[in-house]
Amino acid sequence: MAAPASREGQRVPQVTFRTRTESDWKSVTTDELFKGKTVVVFSLPGAFTPTCSSTHVPRYNELAPAFFANGVDRIVCLSVNDAFVMNEWARSQECANLVLIPDGNGEFTEKMGMLVDKTDLGFGKRSWRYSMLVKDGVIEKMFIEPDKPGDPFEVSDADTMLRHINPTARKPDQVAILTREGCGYCAKAKALLAKLGYQYSEVRLDHADRSRVVGAITGRGTVPQVFVNGKHIGGLEELERWGQKAA
Repeated sequence: MAAPASREGQRVPQVTFRTRTESDWKSVTTDELFKGKTVVVFSLPGAFTPTCSSTHVPRYNELAPAFFANGVDRIVCLSVNDAFVMNEWARSQECANLVLIPDGNGEFTEKMGMLVDKTDLGFGKRSWRYSMLVKDGVIEKMFIEPDKPGDPFEVSDADTMLRHINPTARKPDQVAILTREGCGYCAKAKALLAKLGYQYSEVRLDHADRSRVVGAITGRGTVPQVFVNGKHIGGLEELERWGQKAA
């Protein structure tokens, strides 16, 4: 089938989503999600599927601060899955900045013209992969994946949507630090990163393979080792000098 048609300029469908807290059902209406808000929505074929889990969700979550700094109030991830599946998926994902909404009956997706038949994969009816920018319930922009074999992922990504909203938007720095348990220098480096205002991912290395891993990646034998946007900054002393220049 051809890729679904764009609905730019139209209002989002009026539906009620059945979500679930830890113990109770909770109904969430379209108005509750979109009325008076600027909302980015990205919809995907299914929870726990490879592209959705490895790229689509994590990158939207990572760029969320940039979206929020550029006028977006909420980022919604939508999938034709039930609330239990979506909640379990959320527990395994980097998605603290996102709102995951289950379109269990596919009602919203069908009214958007995005419900497709994936029975050949054993999926039944699922959503086409797309993203959209919605302002006060009106669809301003849509990025719909092309009709290609497999699961195309070319235009509904977070970076494309952010460029549409603001081509010069500043993206969060990607910071990672290699550490080991009980390392005082590592603790100081993490404290310094926090003081400088950086969110970082910590890679804790086991004593058994620490030197081999650090040596293979950095050419050095000690931790901490800090990386920012793909650049190796170095250990604590180098980080302190780098921090003085960055401040």
